[in-house]
Amino acid sequence: MSKVEEFEELRSLLFSIAYRILGGVGEAEDAVQEAWLRFDASATRPTSTKAFLSATVTRISIDVLRSARVRREQYTGPWFPEPLLSDPYEDPARAVELADSVSMAALLLLERLSPLERAVFVLREVFAFGFDDVAAAVGRSEAACRQLLVRARRHMDAGRPRFTADRGERRELATRFFDALKDGDVGGLQNLLAADVQLVGDAGGNAPQLAKAVTGAANVARLLTAVYPWLMRIGVTCEPHDVNGEPGAIFRDRDGKVLHLMVLDVLDGRIRTVRGLNNPEKLTHVGPVADAWAVARELKEARRRPTA
Repeated sequence: MSKVEEFEELRSLLFSIAYRILGGVGEAEDAVQEAWLRFDASATRPTSTKAFLSATVTRISIDVLRSARVRREQYTGPWFPEPLLSDPYEDPARAVELADSVSMAALLLLERLSPLERAVFVLREVFAFGFDDVAAAVGRSEAACRQLLVRARRHMDAGRPRFTADRGERRELATRFFDALKDGDVGGLQNLLAADVQLVGDAGGNAPQLAKAVTGAANVARLLTAVYPWLMRIGVTCEPHDVNGEPGAIFRDRDGKVLHLMVLDVLDGRIRTVRGLNNPEKLTHVGPVADAWAVARELKEARRRPTA
């Protein structure tokens, strides 16, 4: 098998590792490409191509994450990972771990870890790498990696909900949510929200957003229904779609360009977090991006016009 064929067989795994460490689609793709260049330039063939490439992409991702931390600390408003519409890597034996680890909630918890803790957690807990391969990837002893994993698990477990909804329940709840949103049904929407629900948006200063953070079922329901039915009137469409393995939707302008994404975090039969992904710089991999400022101006004008 040629180097190219070996690499292509592992590309989806490498991307999935890099994405979970970095939280960025573009950064993960760049890390995978750099791993290929190093593999291609290597004069010798490793004993295990999977181990070599996984270690290489992990080291690259750790270095990128360290520099990215500084940029994220200076980010305007709340920071969310870049949305992932589908994970290219599949492993039936690890399906639950893979799905849980790619959710927005899990990726935001991973942000609390140090780069080394994050890499060890991803390799061991999500992808079930042996401690020998984990140690080789991060350049630490197996004993040190075990300690890193203990600390990482402690941080992750402290932030995880005790109970989660099954996939069917989440999708049914999401369908009702987006129907109520389009209809402007305040009461119907409020009934689906947890009492302490949060509406949070990531625009990075590059797009308009409803608010940086709004809390409470009544407040969130009123704000959403005051805006979204009007967006539908000016040609914005709502396309239900899983985002990072969670129920969500892609909103497009009348030309089909991506305006923003929304993802719902469901717990105990209620929606506890509504996340708006509005930063156009994080949406280019989804498709052509709309001019959100122009849509906002059109929305403002539409609301000013008298209704018939």
